[in-house]
Amino acid sequence: MTTRRTALITGANSGIGKTIATRLARAGYDVAINYKVDEAAAASLCEELQRHGGRAIPAFADVGSSREVDAMFEKVLSSFGDLDALVNNAGTQVSKPLLEMEEADWDRVLNTNLKGCYLCTQHAARQMKQRGFGAIVNIGSGCNKVPFPNLSSYTASKGGIEMFTKSAALELGPFGIRVNCVAPGAIDTERTKSELPDFAGSWARLTPLRRIGTPDDVASAVAFLLSDHASFISGQTLGVDGGLFAQPRWPDSDYNQSSS
Repeated sequence: MTTRRTALITGANSGIGKTIATRLARAGYDVAINYKVDEAAAASLCEELQRHGGRAIPAFADVGSSREVDAMFEKVLSSFGDLDALVNNAGTQVSKPLLEMEEADWDRVLNTNLKGCYLCTQHAARQMKQRGFGAIVNIGSGCNKVPFPNLSSYTASKGGIEMFTKSAALELGPFGIRVNCVAPGAIDTERTKSELPDFAGSWARLTPLRRIGTPDDVASAVAFLLSDHASFISGQTLGVDGGLFAQPRWPDSDYNQSSS
């Protein structure tokens, strides 16, 4: 009998996190669904995922709170016994010019995106170290490479996540723990569709593959990096952006917006 692996996905009751959780459940993982709001949505998702034959539990926590993260990991480990995989997906952003950003805005973004990544990675790695096995994937952004205007706190947090990924991979590798980052580009979600009247069309014109990504595209990359197929990959950032952030700005400015 094959032992099912276990995974905790933060910010998993909606959006990309929900898709990642669903993909992992279908791949044979027992999953813990972290949420901060909408307990009913988390419980409903767990019921849905249990139809794949494994366990799924809701796990409340504000990932920026060490006390709540402590309680979350206590629940997850008491339910599953071990933790094989962690996906640090929880994130938030504040869109404001730097000169208008309030300290509370900065703290909320950095606490959720970067501090949450640190707290959850530390908890998971301490448990994984005991077994000499584990895989962690942090969700970054195109902001890992390119600064976005009016998103200074978000850009700082995602850039920090990329370097935290590399540092954690160096320190945790000797314990058999791999740490990688997935950096999505323009992805079709409810949040992004509200950012521009024609989000898909606007970003597809700028993307070499001439389309925007889907949550499934991101979930596929995460599932790969957690799997044994990526057993010698650590400290890396995998861009899931259709080539968007790999391209230079050519002198011919029409190149990046060409539909041909």
